[in-house]
Amino acid sequence: MNGRVAYDQTMRIDQILATGAGPTFSFEFFPPKTEVGEENLRAALAELRGLEPSFVSVTYGAGGTTRGKTIEIVKRIREQYGMEAMAHFTCVGATVEELRATLDEMQSAGIDNVLALRGDPPAGQEDWRKTEGGLEYSRELVELIAADYPFAIGGACFPETHIHAVSPEDDLEHLVEKVAAGVDFLITQLFFDNALYHDFVARARAAGVNVPIIPGIMPITQVGQAERMAKLCKASIPDGLRRELHAREEDPEAVLDFGVAYATLQCQELLSAGAPGIHFITLNRSPATRAIVSALKLAEPWKPAVPVPSAA
Repeated sequence: MNGRVAYDQTMRIDQILATGAGPTFSFEFFPPKTEVGEENLRAALAELRGLEPSFVSVTYGAGGTTRGKTIEIVKRIREQYGMEAMAHFTCVGATVEELRATLDEMQSAGIDNVLALRGDPPAGQEDWRKTEGGLEYSRELVELIAADYPFAIGGACFPETHIHAVSPEDDLEHLVEKVAAGVDFLITQLFFDNALYHDFVARARAAGVNVPIIPGIMPITQVGQAERMAKLCKASIPDGLRRELHAREEDPEAVLDFGVAYATLQCQELLSAGAPGIHFITLNRSPATRAIVSALKLAEPWKPAVPVPSAA
């Protein structure tokens, strides 16, 4: 992309969600590790920018390995592409002093939004272990940010329960504490069964969680990739969906077409039921997400249905 896009305004995601101007559409990217990956990211950003997303987010590598890269990409997205961007941020492998240094760097870079996460254990380490001089829980990270920094704070939530939670009730109790500490909005882990989202939102509301809960959706483009991602985050794939995917697995184009159709129907139902938006896990690719969002913007399922005139 040639040139730069003027971007001076402050755009906190909590304020975007509060406008009532319709559902938000947002996209998640990850810092690439290769030049080919960089090209994929640039292409995806250029393509998806035309959909005018409410915001995008950039993930934080395992163990905080992409800290500098994450901040650099967030700055680039805001300055070169004119899109609001949120930096993911974890507790992994950092002392409180180091966490503060990163937050200071984000603030100096003009970043307005942070997704505060505990983070996954570093590669090769199965169990979560607190870094000496660091933080144990995402709630503590939220408290640190809310006390001393002006960011809008996002948090993660898990319709099928966090993989390290003792029980759904325990997971929800931790979520209540995290929101009370200063979380402004939540984004869910990916899921493929909308009933899980609706049940989770009902339980969260009953427990006193009143911030927006944005569903996280990953369009399926490859069977093996979808199964690996689902296994990684312990997300279930409904039997019917798995059966249809495997019926097409020898035909990559058929898998992509079906994956786009399935995710479009998922999003349509979520938005018609009142979800505040959709956060797409793009895996740094644009075609599937672009097709889905374009169809949703045409159909506008969040608006009341127009009654069909009677034949009588």
